[in-house]
Order: sequence, then C-alpha cells, then structure tokens
Amino acid sequence: QVQLVESGGGLVQPGGSLRLSCAASGSIFSAYYMGWYRQAPGKQREMVAAITSGGATNYADSVKGRFTISRDNAKDTVYLQMNSLKPEDTAVYYCQAVLVRSYWGQGTQVTVSS
Repeated sequence: QVQLVESGGGLVQPGGSLRLSCAASGSIFSAYYMGWYRQAPGKQREMVAAITSGGATNYADSVKGRFTISRDNAKDTVYLQMNSLKPEDTAVYYCQAVLVRSYWGQGTQVTVSS
C-alpha cells in the first residue's frame, strides 16, 4: 500500500514557474515507477511526465523542454519542475506510483492566469 500526497500547486502568471512535490509513504519508494498526470475541466486525464526506478524519464510533447521530473529516493519524493507555464497548463495535477498496481494522490490545482 502506498500513500501519495501532492503539494506545490497554486496560481501563477504565464511564463512563471512552479515546483510540484509528491511525497510517498508506506512502501519501497525507489522501486516504483512514478508519474505526473493532469486533468483540465472537461478533458481526459493525460500523462505529463514519468520517471522509472532507474531514473529514465518520459514527457508529453506539450511539456518537453519546459517541465522536468525528478526523484529523491532518500526523501521518498518525486518532483515536477514546471517552467514557462502557459494558460493551457491549467489543470489538477496528480501523482501516480506504479508497482504491480497504480496508486494516485488527491491532486493539486495549478492555475496559470494573468
């Protein structure tokens, strides 16, 4: 069983930056495949970025070059650094952990608006 708690969301102006954190507890964090997803109103949840237990990363085309996913296994935490934010990045961002099955956090709201 894994518990995930996201933090770091908020309101930011276009062009600004935010860093999301996802703290995990309850299992061996380093073994987990971790991902960030987002869901905007009226749209399906989509993958934003993912990182394997070995540190390999994958990004959605829409965020490549702007977002960076990283993990700190000593702190059982995965991060999403978001730069050059755009209004279309507005969504609820969810953290996912995968090992045999998927676990989800409760989500954190990111709003990009002037």
